[in-house]
Amino acid sequence: FDNEDPLAREFRAFLSRRDFPCVGAKAALARSQMHFVVARDITSAWDDLRIYAALFNFAELYRSECLLFQSFVTLFTGPDSLNEAEYESFLWERLQSLTDKDGWHGQNHDPRVSANPEDPHFSLSFANEAFFVVGLHPKASRPARRFRYPAMVFNPHDQFETLREEGLYNVLKEKIGKRDETLAGSRNPMLNTFGNSSEAPQYSGRVVDGAWRCPYNRR
Repeated sequence: FDNEDPLAREFRAFLSRRDFPCVGAKAALARSQMHFVVARDITSAWDDLRIYAALFNFAELYRSECLLFQSFVTLFTGPDSLNEAEYESFLWERLQSLTDKDGWHGQNHDPRVSANPEDPHFSLSFANEAFFVVGLHPKASRPARRFRYPAMVFNPHDQFETLREEGLYNVLKEKIGKRDETLAGSRNPMLNTFGNSSEAPQYSGRVVDGAWRCPYNRR
């Protein structure tokens, strides 16, 4: 992992701001359970093999510890000029490439979630572990997603289920929603509860309508 890279330190400072709304990310940070890979360019496949290897290792680390509030973050050094639609396109290009590599390595999709992005129970899967992805970039419309460089945060889906079992999920979701409303003036209209509708439209942070189709396929 590139946890001591200057860009990783900058991202940790971004999350540490008092007004940053996601208390889950703050918890991962406080517990030193956020791991990083710094890559060159989100529009290029140059570092995809290295990202996949680190993500695979993170999935195994998560399973070995099963601790709440763990995240894997991929930070890209550029470009900083992508608009929301362009960022979304390259986000899914990287996720498709990582998924293809997962298949080449003989990994099955996590059976606890669906591989179909149209399914309300869809989630990405790497190393047989389901993940929810949060995208950030300089031109994001939501302030909480507006980091100086393109980024992708992979959160193990299993920890959301653990929070539900412990009766903490809705409490945490409401707290984040209120903090996001304070920061942005409104709550994120794209957020939904797993099982009600597909989480795929939430990943990039761009507001999309019902006509949007996910450019992704688990082959």
